[in-house]
Amino acid sequence: MSDYSYQLLAIIIYMIAMLGIGWYAFRKTSNLTDYMLGGRGLGATVTALSAGAADMSGWLLMGLPGAIYVSGLVEAWIAIGLTIGAYLNWLLVAPRLRVYTQVSNNSITIPSYLDNRLRDRTKLLRIASGIIILVFFTFYVSSGMVSGGKFFESSFGMDYHTGLLFVAAVVVAYTLFGGFLAVSYTDVIQGLIMVVTLIAVPVVGVFLTGGIGETVDSIQAVNPDMLSLIPPTATAAMIISSLAWGLGYFGQPHIIVRFMAISSVKETKAARRIGIGWMIFSLLGALATAFVGVAYFQQQGAALKDSETVFIVLGQILFHPLIAGIILAAILAAIMSTISSQLIVTSSALIEDMYKALFNKNAEDKHYVFLGRLAVLFVSIFAIVVAWNPESTILGLVAFAWAGFGSAFGPIIILSLFWRKLTNYGALAGMVFGAVVAFFWGRTESLKDMLYEIVPGFITCFVIAVIVSWITYRPNAEIDKEFDETVRILKEERQ
Repeated sequence: MSDYSYQLLAIIIYMIAMLGIGWYAFRKTSNLTDYMLGGRGLGATVTALSAGAADMSGWLLMGLPGAIYVSGLVEAWIAIGLTIGAYLNWLLVAPRLRVYTQVSNNSITIPSYLDNRLRDRTKLLRIASGIIILVFFTFYVSSGMVSGGKFFESSFGMDYHTGLLFVAAVVVAYTLFGGFLAVSYTDVIQGLIMVVTLIAVPVVGVFLTGGIGETVDSIQAVNPDMLSLIPPTATAAMIISSLAWGLGYFGQPHIIVRFMAISSVKETKAARRIGIGWMIFSLLGALATAFVGVAYFQQQGAALKDSETVFIVLGQILFHPLIAGIILAAILAAIMSTISSQLIVTSSALIEDMYKALFNKNAEDKHYVFLGRLAVLFVSIFAIVVAWNPESTILGLVAFAWAGFGSAFGPIIILSLFWRKLTNYGALAGMVFGAVVAFFWGRTESLKDMLYEIVPGFITCFVIAVIVSWITYRPNAEIDKEFDETVRILKEERQ
């Protein structure tokens, strides 16, 4: 068998396994809560690995190593910010959101939770949330599609567009039928593959580059400042922008929806430990992979055509073709896990938060599940159109969408969980202004180069939400009762 045959065999086995899990989940999905939230029965391990795999995507194996390969350790500030943000998200948001979404009319999506929590009779909050999710997730899903196209192009010499369509077809198939359970179960396998391969590639690669000392010498021969967290070219704004990625965690619907699906508050503690442990090992592996790549290509006197493919190329160089195929499957895992998570959240926003709220409240669950699957299909097609340009960068698309969600939802989620005086008008105003600031800041090169758009977007959302809430606040006995009930249940379940 040729090298490509071995690699394709590994990938085909992986694809079949993912479709098999999708079919299994389809058999277990009987109503809308199952399709959108897995019946709120996920354990700690599934929740943690599912959240991690949904979070990191092709960015972890392609975008981040590519950025470090070009710029050096200064890009690690992003990883530091993300780790801090993820830890605080698990610690502060996860347990309270799990309880509050159930207390507040058993909400199964973020927009429906905000609608129920704030008693928004206008439905404007729910509609605005759905629109924001639809807009920014289109860019986010597109980043995964770009990753898929680049993956097959660099690995097999396949046409970019053919690779893009192949990845889209498989991930849409298992998401379409299996819903949230399929996404969560496949994420566990994908998360394990990702962390194992991210450790294996740099560990084996160091032996090829002559050991740690030789590797460091080769890296410094390329750029003496590459191993410095604060090189002379770094600015305070650059470091703040990188650390600010951590703010985005509080507002990522495809991540925090996992908190709503976990079986109990007690499970969140174990899930936090598993999730953060997975994250630290994965990020360190991504950093090490980039540096081993710098050393290897310096020693070979060769140049890497696309820095975002360093993990792919090293995997093919270092291992037997069958093992390299498994490593390639890890990249597909990262890409597909995030696309599927984003598609299911976008589907729920369109059906649960827009269609169901506006047009048809009393249909059977089968009707809504069918429409949810239809929504997955249409959103996927639109994302493919956006991703059709092969010049799109993975990190750029992810950064834009991450900032949009962090700015629109992050402050509102935090305030809704910890401040009883947040109002529907305050949340709506903050959400809209935060999203608009992030959107236009991120599309203006001069502003974007000065500071990452999540910083002004997050601050704008928080400040406006508080000011408008102070102006519009009126005591509401039902809201106060739910707030107190949430606090009471949290205390009981933590004992």
